[in-house]
Amino acid sequence: MNGPGRQERRELPIGRRVAQLRVRRGMSQQVFADRIGKSKSWVDKVERGVRNLDRLSVIETVAGVLGVATGALVGRNAHQATATEVAAAVERVREALARYDTPATSTSLADLDRQVAYAHTAYHHAQYPQVLRILPDLLANARQVAAGVPAPTPDLLVRVYRLAAQVLVKLGEPDLAWLAADRAMTIARGDPRRTAVAVVGLAQALRALRRGRLAMAVTMTAVEQLGPAQPSDDPPEHAALTGTLLIEAALAAASYGDAATASSLTDRAACLARDHGHDGGFGPVVVDLARALTATCLGDNDLAIAIHLRVTHTDAWHRLPAEHRAGHLIDITRAQLALGDHHGAGRALVTADRIAPAETRLRPATRVALTAVLRAGPSPADVTRLAATIGLARQP
Repeated sequence: MNGPGRQERRELPIGRRVAQLRVRRGMSQQVFADRIGKSKSWVDKVERGVRNLDRLSVIETVAGVLGVATGALVGRNAHQATATEVAAAVERVREALARYDTPATSTSLADLDRQVAYAHTAYHHAQYPQVLRILPDLLANARQVAAGVPAPTPDLLVRVYRLAAQVLVKLGEPDLAWLAADRAMTIARGDPRRTAVAVVGLAQALRALRRGRLAMAVTMTAVEQLGPAQPSDDPPEHAALTGTLLIEAALAAASYGDAATASSLTDRAACLARDHGHDGGFGPVVVDLARALTATCLGDNDLAIAIHLRVTHTDAWHRLPAEHRAGHLIDITRAQLALGDHHGAGRALVTADRIAPAETRLRPATRVALTAVLRAGPSPADVTRLAATIGLARQP
């Protein structure tokens, strides 16, 4: 059976999959129950959906007896292939960043602009495998266009390299992200606005490398060079860029424990958001989420959760890009786990997975948080399924 039929089988409840696999292997419920160390009644309830398979250790035992991978039980076999593809795609990006030649292609400036816009849209939807697949060609096309039409292309090149840096930070490749961000800084050539755009990716890479003080220094230098936002003269993008830099600087300050500076910078960003911001990219909700994360970095976890709960119940929260919402939910698990709220952390990860699966399944931070959740004891079925989906299984 093709298409819809295959999709329907993949989406069967886990109990139904267990029943199908058991029957295919010619085992009665009693034989299967004996092999997994459970009662026939327990097996019957699982297969009918009356009882959930809610522990990873049990899922692993069931999968072993049925002779399948844990991913086959939860119906998410695609993740392993995606992870392999992502690893290969990162290597292709590495090779593209190592090249300086001018490709013999015929990409026009208009085509490059459309490609960059498409890549940014994919990023905001957290479609990281898709972004990685197009980045090598995008980098090559950018070099080719820059060689032929130098005047308008620095802006595009800076955006391409910043995008590469931000994706690589997400995927746990901070050294490679730093290289991409450094390329963006080189292309900016001291232009205040281009430098400010490039510094966002650089600051994120430096924080991922645990160089918070350096991230703080480069970000504040960019803020000073960009100058204050003037409501009568500057477009909204100027205030949004300044506000974004202030948030990055606040997160950098919080990363090395400077609470006073982090608070002062988020206050400045809040003023800009109130007067110039908008919810879609930079606005009060973005600043509030940054306050929650700075509070987490500083160990004020109660404050972080209070802000998180308030913000995530607003309409503005739902207007944020999927990448931002899912990323925040993953990051806030640090505060939840510090407070011993393993159930809340698991729920946040499952919600993040529903919003943006690639954000959840490809970020190393997810594995760290989910491992802590699983170690705390029995988890809800959806948390257990997510763990199996991303390959968090005990090693033999």
